[in-house]
Amino acid sequence: MSDLPRRKVGVVACSGEEIAEGTVTRLAALRVLGYLRPDDTVTICLPLFLAGGEGDRQFARFYPTIAVDGCAKRCAARATEMYSGKPAASVVVSDVVAERGIGCVEGRRQLNDAGHQAVKATAEHIALLVDEWLGKTGGHHADMPTAPVSDPERSQEGETTCSCGSGIPVQNVMVDGHMVTFIALPLIMQQFRAAGKAPDEHTARDLLNTVRIYTEVPDGAEDAYTSALLRVYAAFCGQQEAT
Repeated sequence: MSDLPRRKVGVVACSGEEIAEGTVTRLAALRVLGYLRPDDTVTICLPLFLAGGEGDRQFARFYPTIAVDGCAKRCAARATEMYSGKPAASVVVSDVVAERGIGCVEGRRQLNDAGHQAVKATAEHIALLVDEWLGKTGGHHADMPTAPVSDPERSQEGETTCSCGSGIPVQNVMVDGHMVTFIALPLIMQQFRAAGKAPDEHTARDLLNTVRIYTEVPDGAEDAYTSALLRVYAAFCGQQEAT
Protein backbone atom coordinates (compact mmCIF):
# COMPACT_ATOMS: atom_id res chain seq x y z
CA MET A 1 0.00 0.00 0.00
CA SER A 2 1.50 3.28 -1.10
CA ASP A 3 0.34 5.24 1.92
CA LEU A 4 1.95 2.95 4.48
CA PRO A 5 5.05 4.22 6.24
CA ARG A 6 8.29 2.78 4.93
CA ARG A 7 10.85 0.93 7.00
CA LYS A 8 8.64 0.61 10.02
CA VAL A 9 8.03 -2.38 12.26
CA GLY A 10 4.55 -3.28 13.42
CA VAL A 11 3.95 -4.21 17.05
CA VAL A 12 0.88 -6.28 17.86
CA ALA A 13 0.30 -7.01 21.53
CA CYS A 14 -2.04 -9.54 23.07
CA SER A 15 -3.64 -7.40 25.76
CA GLY A 16 -5.52 -10.18 27.51
CA GLU A 17 -6.61 -9.30 31.02
CA GLU A 18 -6.75 -12.84 32.43
CA ILE A 19 -3.16 -12.70 33.68
CA ALA A 20 -0.80 -9.96 34.81
CA GLU A 21 1.53 -10.73 31.92
CA GLY A 22 -1.24 -9.52 29.61
CA THR A 23 -0.98 -6.10 31.22
CA VAL A 24 2.78 -6.25 30.73
CA THR A 25 2.36 -6.79 26.97
CA ARG A 26 0.23 -3.67 26.64
CA LEU A 27 2.51 -1.45 28.69
CA ALA A 28 5.66 -2.80 27.03
CA ALA A 29 4.19 -2.10 23.59
CA LEU A 30 3.23 1.41 24.66
CA ARG A 31 6.75 1.98 25.98
CA VAL A 32 8.27 0.98 22.66
CA LEU A 33 5.76 2.87 20.52
CA GLY A 34 5.81 6.12 22.46
CA TYR A 35 9.12 6.15 24.31
CA LEU A 36 11.85 3.87 22.97
CA ARG A 37 11.21 3.64 19.22
CA PRO A 38 8.42 6.09 18.28
CA ASP A 39 9.94 6.81 14.87
CA ASP A 40 10.48 3.18 13.90
CA THR A 41 7.29 1.44 15.00
CA VAL A 42 3.56 1.49 14.40
CA THR A 43 0.87 -0.24 16.39
CA ILE A 44 -1.42 -2.95 15.11
CA CYS A 45 -4.61 -3.06 17.15
CA LEU A 46 -5.31 -6.75 17.75
CA PRO A 47 -9.10 -6.46 18.25
CA LEU A 48 -9.46 -4.55 14.98
CA PHE A 49 -7.03 -6.95 13.33
CA LEU A 50 -9.20 -9.90 14.36
CA ALA A 51 -12.40 -8.13 13.38
CA GLY A 52 -11.19 -7.69 9.82
CA GLY A 53 -9.18 -4.48 9.78
CA GLU A 54 -7.72 -4.80 6.29
CA GLY A 55 -5.23 -1.98 6.76
CA ASP A 56 -3.59 -3.70 9.72
CA ARG A 57 -3.64 -7.06 7.97
CA GLN A 58 -2.06 -5.59 4.82
CA PHE A 59 0.69 -4.00 6.88
CA ALA A 60 1.45 -7.29 8.61
CA ARG A 61 1.62 -9.05 5.23
CA PHE A 62 4.27 -6.76 3.77
CA TYR A 63 6.16 -5.31 6.73
CA PRO A 64 7.96 -7.00 9.62
CA THR A 65 5.67 -7.43 12.60
CA ILE A 66 6.59 -8.33 16.17
CA ALA A 67 3.96 -10.24 18.14
CA VAL A 68 4.06 -9.70 21.89
CA ASP A 69 2.23 -12.24 24.04
CA GLY A 70 1.81 -12.67 27.75
CA CYS A 71 2.00 -16.46 27.84
CA ALA A 72 2.73 -19.55 25.78
CA LYS A 73 -0.72 -19.46 24.14
CA ARG A 74 0.74 -16.81 21.80
CA CYS A 75 -2.64 -15.30 20.86
CA ALA A 76 -1.11 -12.33 19.02
CA ALA A 77 1.39 -14.50 17.13
CA ARG A 78 -1.31 -16.99 16.15
CA ALA A 79 -3.65 -14.25 14.95
CA THR A 80 -0.91 -12.61 12.90
CA GLU A 81 0.05 -15.89 11.27
CA MET A 82 -3.58 -16.82 10.59
CA TYR A 83 -4.53 -13.60 8.84
CA SER A 84 -1.29 -12.15 7.46
CA GLY A 85 1.63 -14.53 7.76
CA LYS A 86 4.18 -15.63 10.32
CA PRO A 87 5.38 -12.66 12.41
CA ALA A 88 8.96 -11.54 12.01
CA ALA A 89 9.50 -12.17 15.71
CA SER A 90 7.52 -13.46 18.65
CA VAL A 91 8.08 -12.20 22.18
CA VAL A 92 6.53 -13.98 25.16
CA VAL A 93 6.54 -12.10 28.47
CA SER A 94 6.65 -15.24 30.58
CA ASP A 95 9.81 -16.31 28.72
CA VAL A 96 11.43 -12.89 29.24
CA VAL A 97 10.57 -13.03 32.94
CA ALA A 98 12.11 -16.49 33.28
CA GLU A 99 15.23 -15.61 31.31
CA ARG A 100 15.84 -12.43 33.33
CA GLY A 101 15.01 -14.09 36.67
CA ILE A 102 12.60 -11.27 37.41
CA GLY A 103 10.29 -13.14 39.75
CA CYS A 104 6.53 -13.52 40.04
CA VAL A 105 4.57 -10.92 38.06
CA GLU A 106 1.32 -10.02 39.79
CA GLY A 107 -1.45 -7.42 39.49
CA ARG A 108 -3.58 -7.20 36.38
CA ARG A 109 -4.46 -3.54 36.95
CA GLN A 110 -1.67 -2.44 39.30
CA LEU A 111 1.55 -4.32 38.63
CA ASN A 112 3.93 -5.22 41.41
CA ASP A 113 7.66 -4.43 41.26
CA ALA A 114 8.35 -7.58 39.26
CA GLY A 115 5.67 -6.51 36.79
CA HIS A 116 7.30 -3.12 36.26
CA GLN A 117 10.66 -4.83 35.73
CA ALA A 118 8.98 -7.14 33.21
CA VAL A 119 7.57 -4.15 31.31
CA LYS A 120 11.00 -2.56 30.97
CA ALA A 121 12.74 -5.82 30.09
CA THR A 122 10.13 -6.76 27.49
CA ALA A 123 10.16 -3.28 25.95
CA GLU A 124 13.94 -3.31 25.71
CA HIS A 125 13.84 -6.73 24.05
CA ILE A 126 11.26 -5.50 21.52
CA ALA A 127 13.33 -2.38 20.82
CA LEU A 128 16.41 -4.48 20.07
CA LEU A 129 14.39 -6.63 17.67
CA VAL A 130 13.15 -3.48 15.94
CA ASP A 131 16.75 -2.30 15.54
CA GLU A 132 17.78 -5.64 14.07
CA TRP A 133 14.99 -5.65 11.49
CA LEU A 134 15.73 -2.07 10.47
CA GLY A 135 19.47 -2.59 10.38
CA LYS A 136 20.08 -0.16 13.23
CA THR A 137 21.71 -2.52 15.68
CA GLY A 138 24.54 -0.11 16.35
CA GLY A 139 22.57 3.10 16.07
CA HIS A 140 20.12 3.01 18.96
CA HIS A 141 20.34 2.16 22.61
CA ALA A 142 17.38 0.33 24.11
CA ASP A 143 17.45 2.33 27.33
CA MET A 144 17.40 5.73 25.63
CA PRO A 145 14.18 7.36 24.36
CA THR A 146 14.35 8.79 20.85
CA ALA A 147 11.90 11.61 21.59
CA PRO A 148 11.15 13.69 24.71
CA VAL A 149 7.78 12.11 25.44
CA SER A 150 6.34 10.82 28.67
CA ASP A 151 6.91 7.25 29.79
CA PRO A 152 3.73 5.37 28.81
CA GLU A 153 4.09 2.96 31.71
CA ARG A 154 3.52 5.84 34.09
CA SER A 155 0.72 7.51 32.15
CA GLN A 156 -1.22 4.38 31.20
CA GLU A 157 -0.73 2.10 34.19
CA GLY A 158 -3.92 0.46 35.35
CA GLU A 159 -6.01 1.39 32.32
CA THR A 160 -7.66 -1.43 30.42
CA THR A 161 -6.69 -0.21 26.96
CA CYS A 162 -5.04 -1.88 24.03
CA SER A 163 -1.58 -0.90 22.82
CA CYS A 164 -3.02 1.67 20.40
CA GLY A 165 -4.63 3.48 23.33
CA SER A 166 -8.14 3.24 21.88
CA GLY A 167 -9.41 0.76 24.43
CA ILE A 168 -10.56 -2.82 23.98
CA PRO A 169 -14.34 -3.17 23.71
CA VAL A 170 -15.62 -6.19 25.61
CA GLN A 171 -19.03 -7.77 26.08
CA ASN A 172 -20.24 -9.94 28.92
CA VAL A 173 -22.30 -12.91 27.77
CA MET A 174 -24.05 -15.59 29.80
CA VAL A 175 -22.74 -18.97 28.64
CA ASP A 176 -24.23 -22.10 30.20
CA GLY A 177 -24.99 -20.26 33.43
CA HIS A 178 -21.62 -18.50 33.66
CA MET A 179 -20.77 -14.93 32.74
CA VAL A 180 -17.98 -14.81 30.15
CA THR A 181 -16.19 -11.66 29.02
CA PHE A 182 -15.57 -11.73 25.27
CA ILE A 183 -12.79 -9.38 24.25
CA ALA A 184 -13.45 -7.42 21.03
CA LEU A 185 -16.83 -9.09 20.48
CA PRO A 186 -18.63 -5.80 19.69
CA LEU A 187 -16.10 -5.05 16.93
CA ILE A 188 -16.32 -8.56 15.56
CA MET A 189 -20.12 -8.47 15.43
CA GLN A 190 -20.02 -5.11 13.67
CA GLN A 191 -17.68 -6.57 11.07
CA PHE A 192 -19.88 -9.61 10.56
CA ARG A 193 -22.98 -7.45 10.26
CA ALA A 194 -21.28 -5.17 7.72
CA ALA A 195 -20.35 -8.27 5.72
CA GLY A 196 -24.03 -9.24 5.58
CA LYS A 197 -23.66 -12.42 7.61
CA ALA A 198 -27.02 -13.69 8.81
CA PRO A 199 -27.54 -14.83 12.42
CA ASP A 200 -27.49 -18.55 11.75
CA GLU A 201 -25.53 -21.60 12.87
CA HIS A 202 -22.86 -21.18 10.20
CA THR A 203 -22.21 -17.58 11.21
CA ALA A 204 -22.16 -18.59 14.88
CA ARG A 205 -19.39 -21.08 14.13
CA ASP A 206 -17.45 -18.37 12.30
CA LEU A 207 -17.92 -16.10 15.30
CA LEU A 208 -16.59 -18.79 17.59
CA ASN A 209 -13.51 -19.33 15.43
CA THR A 210 -12.80 -15.60 15.48
CA VAL A 211 -13.39 -14.82 19.15
CA ARG A 212 -11.53 -17.87 20.45
CA ILE A 213 -8.26 -16.43 19.19
CA TYR A 214 -8.61 -13.67 21.78
CA THR A 215 -10.93 -15.23 24.36
CA GLU A 216 -10.24 -18.71 25.71
CA VAL A 217 -12.91 -21.31 24.99
CA PRO A 218 -12.67 -24.30 27.35
CA ASP A 219 -12.41 -27.74 25.79
CA GLY A 220 -15.83 -29.30 25.39
CA ALA A 221 -17.66 -25.97 25.68
CA GLU A 222 -17.76 -25.16 21.98
CA ASP A 223 -21.48 -25.91 21.54
CA ALA A 224 -22.47 -23.79 24.54
CA TYR A 225 -20.31 -20.91 23.36
CA THR A 226 -21.65 -21.19 19.82
CA SER A 227 -25.26 -21.07 21.05
CA ALA A 228 -24.51 -18.05 23.23
CA LEU A 229 -22.79 -16.21 20.39
CA LEU A 230 -25.69 -16.94 18.06
CA ARG A 231 -28.14 -15.55 20.62
CA VAL A 232 -26.11 -12.40 21.14
CA TYR A 233 -25.45 -11.83 17.46
CA ALA A 234 -29.13 -12.29 16.60
CA ALA A 235 -30.02 -9.68 19.22
CA PHE A 236 -27.33 -7.38 17.84
CA CYS A 237 -28.68 -7.71 14.29
CA GLY A 238 -32.20 -7.05 15.56
CA GLN A 239 -31.05 -3.85 17.25
CA GLN A 240 -29.30 -2.73 14.09
CA GLU A 241 -32.41 -3.31 12.01
CA ALA A 242 -34.53 -1.41 14.52
CA THR A 243 -32.31 1.65 14.22
